Amino acid sequence: MKKHVLLLGSLLSFAAVAVSDYEKDKITGLVIDKGFEEVRANCTVCHSAKIITQNRMSYDSWLDSIRWMQETQGLWPLSVNEPIILDYLTKHYSPEDTGRRANLPSHLLPK
Repeated sequence: MKKHVLLLGSLLSFAAVAVSDYEKDKITGLVIDKGFEEVRANCTVCHSAKIITQNRMSYDSWLDSIRWMQETQGLWPLSVNEPIILDYLTKHYSPEDTGRRANLPSHLLPK
């Protein structure tokens, strides 16, 4: 029995490493990759990085969310950083098949 538990623990550890190929920032919890600095500098000024990590969205939904923040929350124009931010968010924080609940359909997200 102990061998089975040890083997299962080893497999789970391997799976966790394989899923997370990227280092995470110790302060924000965001994945460190191209675009991380732009996201940190533009997004976490106004809200916690948890908003990003908990609200996985498609490219179009992230763009809609940015536009909503610009129109209603005072977010400044992101200019040259916008494509970098959108690529980063889409790469690392797109919808997943698993999670605490099903992702909201696009038509229910803020406009």
